[in-house]
Amino acid sequence: MKIFNTMTRRKEEFVPLEEGKVKMYVCGPTVYNLIHIGNARPMIIFDTVRRYMEYKGYEVNFVSNFTDVDDKIIKKAIEEGVTAEEISTRYIEECKKDMAGMNVKPATTHPLATQEIDGMIEMIGSLIDKGYAYAVSDGTVYFRVKKFKEYGKLSHKNLDDLQSGFRSLQVSGEEQKEDPLDFVLWKPKKEGEPYWKSPWCDGRPGWHIECSVMSKKYLGEEIDIHAGGEDLIFPHHENEIAQSECCNGKIFARYWMHNGFLNIDNRKMSKSLGNFRTVREIAKQYDLQVLRFFMLNAHYRSPLNFSAELMESSKNALERIVEAAGRLKDRRDADQREMTSTEKELLSTADGFAVKFEEAMDDDFNTADALAAVFELVKFANTKVNEESTGAFAGYLLDILVRLCDVLGLIVLKKEEVLDEDIEALIEERQAARKAKDFAKADEIRAKLLDMGIELKDTREGVKWKRV
Repeated sequence: MKIFNTMTRRKEEFVPLEEGKVKMYVCGPTVYNLIHIGNARPMIIFDTVRRYMEYKGYEVNFVSNFTDVDDKIIKKAIEEGVTAEEISTRYIEECKKDMAGMNVKPATTHPLATQEIDGMIEMIGSLIDKGYAYAVSDGTVYFRVKKFKEYGKLSHKNLDDLQSGFRSLQVSGEEQKEDPLDFVLWKPKKEGEPYWKSPWCDGRPGWHIECSVMSKKYLGEEIDIHAGGEDLIFPHHENEIAQSECCNGKIFARYWMHNGFLNIDNRKMSKSLGNFRTVREIAKQYDLQVLRFFMLNAHYRSPLNFSAELMESSKNALERIVEAAGRLKDRRDADQREMTSTEKELLSTADGFAVKFEEAMDDDFNTADALAAVFELVKFANTKVNEESTGAFAGYLLDILVRLCDVLGLIVLKKEEVLDEDIEALIEERQAARKAKDFAKADEIRAKLLDMGIELKDTREGVKWKRV
């Protein structure tokens, strides 16, 4: 399996630090609003990377944070007259709903920055002790960029060029820095802002230190893969490397993966252009599986252009896969015969599509070529399976199709819609079981309803239910 490493700018064979295990950190969103489709791209891409790693037999420890203390969160809280915690808690829940809609698996751990402050204070203290950071009179703590000789190795930026660029962009109020390139690790509180006590001042952490600390706590000092959007390469990921490697004395991450930018109708997405699209808005027009398909239909490192035409095209293409899966399922369920000798001869061709799929994914997670292999399988199934085909043959092809689509996070076998009257009938059956003190049966019915996506709540007014 080869991965394009941003650090070396080439594809490299993936060799994990520990055999059979992958430690992966993905920078998550800042939670001050509903997530937009730019946020959705890395979520979908790196969820797919994780799924493929798991498909290949790796045990993946997948950590993706929520930045829940930030200037934008504080600004929103002040506007609404609520606490920053209320804003972040609200939008973390909304983000999780959108992630579920896109079939993004929950991370092994979703750490919150505000719950890891002690670790941040500890790392900053260690950097000061080692001479890589310094505090100034107002309690701000800065990182000494020039003391880390390898600064710029990820972004391939030259320190002298950065220095000349900063001379014309000297930030007012930061004259206390030893060097214009130095960046903030800890900053003093402002009126009305959330803050934490530290040896330097009451304040809060800089953005970059948060991910260094959360990655170290949940994955260790060295990790296999660090990932995010290419807008994070500089300064965020560059600064993470500097902090982590100076503090821990080890290589921070072996492989750096970054997805390309997402444009809307060939223009950069921004609120000022009026082309800002949230995932929630897209969900009103399309099943979010269509958004996922759209994202995977291009290589993750390529820039991607979002448009109504491309979404329609993605919707139609995804429907072709779903319809093929439905036909195979119907044939499998309708016929109990074993495969014929002619059908057995076709199995190697069917298996070949899975091989093509894996070859594409092994080549830096080329989901566009992987989808092409899926469509070859769909075409094969549509031409080779008919009313004369055995259920065993249809089932074999269906298993391959479902397995490959599951790696891509595409749900091709839809759950059958449960009718209200069927739900009510099962609830009545459960009530009768409870009346008869047959609690095992009552629990069995409750579990069956939950599997069907129906949650029960016993209240004084009777049993209430909702779809989940």
